[in-house]
Formats: sequence, structure tokens, C-alpha cells
Amino acid sequence: MIKTGIIGGSGYTGGELIRILLNHPHAEIDFVYSTTRAGKPISSAHPDLLGMTDLQFTGEINSNVDVVFLCLGHGNSTSFLNENPFSASTKIIDLSNDFRLQADSMFNGKRFIYGLPELNKSAIQSAEAIANPGCFATAIQLALLPLAKANLLKHEIHVNAVTGSTGAGVGLSATSHFSWRNNNVSWYKPFTHQHLGEIGESLKSFGNAVGKLMFLPNRGNFTRGILATAYTQFEGSLDDAKKLYAAFYQDAAFTHMSEEEINLKQVVNTNQCHIHLHKHDDLLLVTSAIDNLLKGASGQAVQNMNLMFGFPETEGLLLKAGVF
Repeated sequence: MIKTGIIGGSGYTGGELIRILLNHPHAEIDFVYSTTRAGKPISSAHPDLLGMTDLQFTGEINSNVDVVFLCLGHGNSTSFLNENPFSASTKIIDLSNDFRLQADSMFNGKRFIYGLPELNKSAIQSAEAIANPGCFATAIQLALLPLAKANLLKHEIHVNAVTGSTGAGVGLSATSHFSWRNNNVSWYKPFTHQHLGEIGESLKSFGNAVGKLMFLPNRGNFTRGILATAYTQFEGSLDDAKKLYAAFYQDAAFTHMSEEEINLKQVVNTNQCHIHLHKHDDLLLVTSAIDNLLKGASGQAVQNMNLMFGFPETEGLLLKAGVF
């Protein structure tokens, strides 16, 4: 059994990590750190865990745990690690955007590996620290990486993706308030979303040309999940595209191709990414669907933990969607 610590355990991603790790056969939760709820039971923030654990939030850390998950707001992981150093043997998995870009990947002698298993599996297995990808970034990269590797992203790429309200975090805001979000759809950060940096670095990691990526994110009137549609010019046939994607994901534990059109419900509450391909004239349409809190955050973080410690990649993550 490895000992795990969670920093920022009262939010959505912290709650998902607790749920997964409580049932992981090779990991136990040593502490869940929260500055706002220290001394209170875990169920005070996550009432669905009432009766599942006697753990309480704490304001103290154990710097010698085997792995620590940072579930802090963007920009806060760097300052937290500076103020709270962990032992040299403690592996770090950061769920913020602090270390995702190559220019930010070195910190206090550790190199943060970009934690997209479908792209960097071997590097993750030997990593000391992981920069967990963003949720939109995960859905979009998994839709486009096979084309990037085959040097087939030379033209403009158009992406439209819609996310649930949990993507905005547990804190209330004008656009996450129920009375505004319910029965409503809107776009935000058009063509300037913060995940474009990490997406661009991954798509260009094969050394091939990549056309301009035009990304329009949308807020959906649901709580969980991301449905992304991406299209670009593609000269081959639909069968050519299917073979390309099948080869790229043949060893992927959680990314699967669907012959049928996909929908969000089939991946919500799972660590799965489902992908569907459609050809129209000279355009290839790629649809991807993930749960933003699991494959887009905490589930992928545990997937990375499994790889880092040599556990089966799917350990603790064989979760079933609620499709009805």
C-alpha cells in the first residue's frame, strides 16, 4: 500500500480523488489538507461520502507520503510547494496549470512530465512529478493527436466544445449560479482559452506542421462532462482515418473508438474518452467525449499514479457510466 496526500480536498477534484482512492486496492489516504475545513469530517464537504470514511480534513501535511495530489487553484501550486516542501522521494501530481508548459516544467529540481498517458506513457512511468492536463486540453488532444502524428494537421482546425458547470470549480460565480446556468448556453474566452498552450505543445511534439487551431469553448447547462467537435481538411477516406486512429489508440486503456455517434452520458462518471469519426466532403469531423472531473482531472491523475508506481493502469478506475 502506498500513502497518499491530497492538498485542497474540499473542491470538486479533491472530492473525486477521495472517492477513487478510498476504493483503490493499492493506495490509502494519509491526509486530506484544507485550510477552510480543518478538523471537520470529509462528509461536511462531500456528503455522499457519509458513512464511507471517518477521515477528517487537516491543516497539517505529512511531507513523507509516497505521493501527493495538488488540487489547488491555478497559480497556487508553486507557492504551496515553496512553503511546504515534501521529501525527495514523494511523487507529486499537480492538477493545476502551473507546470504544464515546457517552460514551467522544472521546479525545485524536479521535472514535471505532462501527464497525458496516451502521449507520454513511458515518461510518466519513470516520472517524479506530473503536470496533469487540463480538461478541455484532454478532450481536444485525444481528438487530434493521431492526425498530428501522421502530419495531417496542415490546415486550419476548428474546435467547438461544451463543458459542464463543475469545470468552473466549487466557488460560485455569476455564470455558475443555477438560475443563470440552467436552461442556458453561452460561449467564453473565444479563441484565447488558457488550455491552447498545452494543446499546441502536444500537437507539435511530433515535429510536424500544425495549422492554426480555432477553439470556441461553451458553457453547458449540465454539471459534468465535455463534448468536443473538431474538424479539419482530410484528403483520405473515412476508412483511412479509422485505421489511423485505431493504430494510435490500440494500447490505450481508456480511449476508445466508436462506430456509432457518441453522446456525453456514455462517459460521465468514468475515466473513459470515446471518439467518433465522420467524413463530409473533404472535412474530417472528430467528436470526443470525457468526464471533465475524471478523465479531465482526478481520474487521469490516478491513472498517472498507477503508471508511476507500476500498478495496473486501470486500477481503481473501472467505473460505470449512468446512462439512464
